Amino acid sequence: MKYLTAGESHGEMLVAVMEGAPAGIRIDAEEVNRDLARRQLGYGRGARMQIEKDEAHFVAGLRDGVTLGSPIALLIPNADHGNWKEVLDCLSCDTTLRTVTAPRPGHADYVGAKKFGQTDARNILERASARNTATIVALGGIAKCFLRTLGVEVVSYVTCIGTAEDVSPYGSVERIARYADGSPVRAINARVEQDMIACIDEAKRERDTVGGKFRVVVSGMRPGVGSCMEFDYKLDGMLSGALAGMQGVKSVSVGDGEAYAHAFGTKIHDALYPGEGVAVRKTNHAGGIEGGMSDGEDIVLDVVFKPIPTTMKGLPTVDLVTGHPALSSRERSDVCAVPAAGVVAEALTALTLMQAILREFGGSTMEEVKTRWNA
Repeated sequence: MKYLTAGESHGEMLVAVMEGAPAGIRIDAEEVNRDLARRQLGYGRGARMQIEKDEAHFVAGLRDGVTLGSPIALLIPNADHGNWKEVLDCLSCDTTLRTVTAPRPGHADYVGAKKFGQTDARNILERASARNTATIVALGGIAKCFLRTLGVEVVSYVTCIGTAEDVSPYGSVERIARYADGSPVRAINARVEQDMIACIDEAKRERDTVGGKFRVVVSGMRPGVGSCMEFDYKLDGMLSGALAGMQGVKSVSVGDGEAYAHAFGTKIHDALYPGEGVAVRKTNHAGGIEGGMSDGEDIVLDVVFKPIPTTMKGLPTVDLVTGHPALSSRERSDVCAVPAAGVVAEALTALTLMQAILREFGGSTMEEVKTRWNA
């Protein structure tokens, strides 16, 4: 299975195509659109979220809500395009309007402009924008429907914003599903939630931005998905690569992650004990993946999300046209997008697991995949 997205932040629409999904997956369009709505929520979001009411329009590959085995195509209109049509029409517009020549440090602006020979970073930032994660969330909704048929669930919650951090052990999928989306910062620890909100409020007062961490948890995975034989078949490598490719992500860890650097092996490897026909573990330091393969435990992924590069204060930069010192551009932005980033990470995790499972088990129909999975 592979997928491709297209579209600019203020263009007419976002577009996505998925190829290789088996026939017979029932797609819950309401669930897909709920995930799109979840991506737009979270304390600290900006004005753009009040403009867009994202909804995925499926235009190919389904009949009566069920996949046909042919490529799936969907689109998400950009409601804000009406305010930008004279700036960003594909065939005819005024390219002298709303130019960006003062690139934002930490964004794709400067390096992208140099790479693609541009003096207007608008030509870079429109595609590099996290607005484009809406298509990933929509595609991830398809992947979640696929996984749910196999009994696999993917959830996320926020563990840190600024200096406020929840250091408790990872929450169960049931607890996360019950509490995370009821919190304005998608936390499951009520004691830390208010400290997270206070960090966002402080950043807003300072005309700044703030980052944090979120955790993705997957339940129901069979052992043995992935491989120890080749680097690009290792499940932890696939998941880490997908999540590290998200806008704003600076590090990804599996299970206890960095703690492995500070522990003795006998204390941090998950011992095996006899069970009914299969060995069992009493701990999950490995985060559900050993030797590049799922081991049957919950998969636990911790992700660090940097502060958004667009700050109301601006940062020292260099003008792309004159080469003179400048203050970075102030595009409309969020103060904190960590809660929403977790929803995007759920989608990327679901898409990557769908790819790994289909590579492992194959099948042109969902029934074939399910039979092989259950066997």
